Amino acid sequence: MKAFVIGNVALDETLSIEDFPRPGASIFGAALSHDLGGKGANQAIAMSRTGLDCRFAGAVGRDARGEEIARRLAVEGLPARLIEIDGVATDLSIILMAERGENAVITTREAAAALTPDMVRDVLDDAEPWDLLVMQGNLGAETTRAALSRARDLEMRTAINPSPLQPYFGELWSLVDSAFVNEGEAEALGGIEALLAAGVENVVLTLGGQGAALIRTDGRVDVPAVPCAVIDTTGAGDCFMAVALASAALRGGALDARALEHAARAAAHTVARPGTVAAFPDRAEMTRILAA
Repeated sequence: MKAFVIGNVALDETLSIEDFPRPGASIFGAALSHDLGGKGANQAIAMSRTGLDCRFAGAVGRDARGEEIARRLAVEGLPARLIEIDGVATDLSIILMAERGENAVITTREAAAALTPDMVRDVLDDAEPWDLLVMQGNLGAETTRAALSRARDLEMRTAINPSPLQPYFGELWSLVDSAFVNEGEAEALGGIEALLAAGVENVVLTLGGQGAALIRTDGRVDVPAVPCAVIDTTGAGDCFMAVALASAALRGGALDARALEHAARAAAHTVARPGTVAAFPDRAEMTRILAA
């Protein structure tokens, strides 16, 4: 099985602050980290580190940020198709990290939104039945639909984290096998039952420190979080999703409790360290996590 992750890639600038500012306020902050990020790249890197055959595709501008992203992805050894688009800036995320461990993320999507339906269809040219397509909410409506529809035509499995929330998600559920959502996203999308009724086979509900649940029409399995010190939550959800999907794929089966347990261990490792990709378990740590 191969996994294809199509999504955004950005550089993350994380600032440490005492608390989130009120409108009009000026506050002090400290530079905490400069890291590779973007939900698509995060998921692809975490998945690749598990040993699963994974390919990533995303858009960048012809600028210094795009060049830095290419260098950082090359170090990962992740096969990446960075589609350079004229006239746009490579995306950037500004992450505000409060002392209590909560964060707020502001992400540009000029490059991600410039990906066209034809571009994403081309990414899947060498995909085969039962390969996996993983997506998020950063791309445009027609581009996201084109990728998922192409995956359906190829008899691939599909998974999406509908974040950031977009109004077009309600039109896509018949094309999605697995959806990963937090409580706020689930509520905004009409609830877990609505997703299942629309055709989603597996809904993974992430509950932060309370763990996660795998919900299907025939039942629910709850998995607790792994206790840890919370330093930086950036990218933890992306790591969780990637490792859950990879765990199931590497074992040749469907999402199950063990996949969520592996994902919980990887996410705990991530939140206990600062940064985004730099905080993810490395390949050796992933091997130990997946062996449990």
